[in-house]
Amino acid sequence: MTRTSGDTRANQMLNEPVNRIIPKLAVPTIIAMLISSIYNMADTFFVGRINTAASGAIGVVFSAMGIIQAIAFTIGMGSGTNMSRALGAGKKEEAAQFVSLAFFTAFLTGTALAILGQIVLDPLMYLLGATETIAPYARDYARYIFLAAPFMMSSLAMNNLLRFQGLTLYAMIGITTGGVLNMALDPLFIFGFGLGTAGASIATALSQFVSFCILLWMCQKKPEAISVSRRNFKPSLNMYGRMLSNGLPSLGRQGIASVSTILLNHVAQPWGDPAIAAMSIVSRYIMFINSAVIGFGQGFQPVCAFCYGAGRYGRVKEAFLYCAKVATIILSVLAGASLLLSGQIVALFRDDPKVIEIGTVALRLQLLTMPLWGFYVMSNMMTQSIGLSARSTIISTARQGIFLIPMLVLLPALFGLFGLQAAQPAADICAFILSIMLVKPVLRQLERKNEEAA
Repeated sequence: MTRTSGDTRANQMLNEPVNRIIPKLAVPTIIAMLISSIYNMADTFFVGRINTAASGAIGVVFSAMGIIQAIAFTIGMGSGTNMSRALGAGKKEEAAQFVSLAFFTAFLTGTALAILGQIVLDPLMYLLGATETIAPYARDYARYIFLAAPFMMSSLAMNNLLRFQGLTLYAMIGITTGGVLNMALDPLFIFGFGLGTAGASIATALSQFVSFCILLWMCQKKPEAISVSRRNFKPSLNMYGRMLSNGLPSLGRQGIASVSTILLNHVAQPWGDPAIAAMSIVSRYIMFINSAVIGFGQGFQPVCAFCYGAGRYGRVKEAFLYCAKVATIILSVLAGASLLLSGQIVALFRDDPKVIEIGTVALRLQLLTMPLWGFYVMSNMMTQSIGLSARSTIISTARQGIFLIPMLVLLPALFGLFGLQAAQPAADICAFILSIMLVKPVLRQLERKNEEAA
C-alpha cells in the first residue's frame, strides 16, 4: 500500500461527508452482496426445475454452507476490524500481520472442513433436516460444496480485508465475477450435462475458485492493497484472541442462522417436502433483499472502525444514524414492492401449488417486519466495528437465534403451519426492541467521548 493512496483514503474516512463517503464505499459492496445472493438464488431457481425434493435439498445444504461462511466471516471480519483500526492508529505493520493471519487461517480451516465434510456426508444430511426423499439430492449438492470450502473461506476473508481497507471496488470485482459465472454454469451443468443437483454444486465450486484467484491477484498485485505474505503470518494467542473477539458477532449471526435453519427443516417435516422447499425459497428471497442492507452496512463499517481508531467518536455516531435511516427507507420500499408480488415470487422458484401456498403466507409475514432490519443491522455492525464484542454478539444472534429458536419450538406447537410461517417475523420484532435497548447507551457514550475529546 503506497503512502499517498493510504493517506488519501485516511483523509476521506475522517473528513469526507458521511453521506458521500459511505455510499461511495457501499455501492461496490451492495453490488457484490446482491450478485452473491443472486447466484445462491440461481441454484434454487434452476434446481427447482427438477422437482420439489431437489428444491428442498438446497435449503438443507444451505445451512451447511452457512456454517462454512460463518467461520470465514469470523476470520475475515475479526481480522478486518483489527486491521482497519490499526491503520487508523498508524500501525501499518500490525495491519499487514492481520491480513496474512486471516488468509492462511481461512484456507487451512477450509481444508479441514473439506476433508471432514466428505467423511460425514451421509449422516450430516439427515442431521441438517433432510427427509428420505430429499437426502439423495442433498448429498449430491453438498459433496462439491465441501470440496470448495478452502477457496470459499479464503475468498470471503479476502473480500472483507479489501473492504476494510476501503478497496470495495476490488472486493466487488472478485465476488461478482464468480457470481455471474455461477449463474451461467448452472443450467449448463444441471441440464446440459444432465448432472442434476450435483451440477449446481460443481458450478458453485468452480465459481468460488475463480473468485478466489481474482481476489488473491487483487491483494498481491494492487499497490494500494496490503499483500498476503508468509513472512507476516505470525499467529499468536493474542492475535487470535483479538480476531475472535471482533469476529464472534459474525459467527453468532451466521452460525446461529444455520442452526435455526436446521431446526426449521426438522420442524417443517410434518408438512412434507413442500414446506421445506417453500421455507427455503422464502429464506433465499429474504436474504436477497437483506444482502442490499448488509452491503450498505459494509460500506459503513470501514468508516466506523477507522474513525473510532482515530478518536473521531462524533463521526461514528453521525455515520450510524445516517445509515440506519437510509437502510430503513430502502427496506420499506423493497418490502412494499415485494408484498404486491409475493405469490409470483414464490412461483418463480417452484411451480408447485402447495409450495406456493405455504411460501406466499410466510413471505408476506416476513415482509411486514422487514423495515425493522435497518436499525438492527446497523446496530450490529457499529458495535462490532468499535470492538464491543459482547454487545454485538448478542445483537447478531438475536434475530435468528435468541428469539427465533424458541419461536420455532413454541409457535408451530401452538398454531401449526401458521406458527412455522410466523416464527421469523415474531423474532424480528423482539430483536429490534433488544437492539434499541443495547445501542442507546453506546450512542450516549460516543457523545460523551466526543465532548471529552473536544
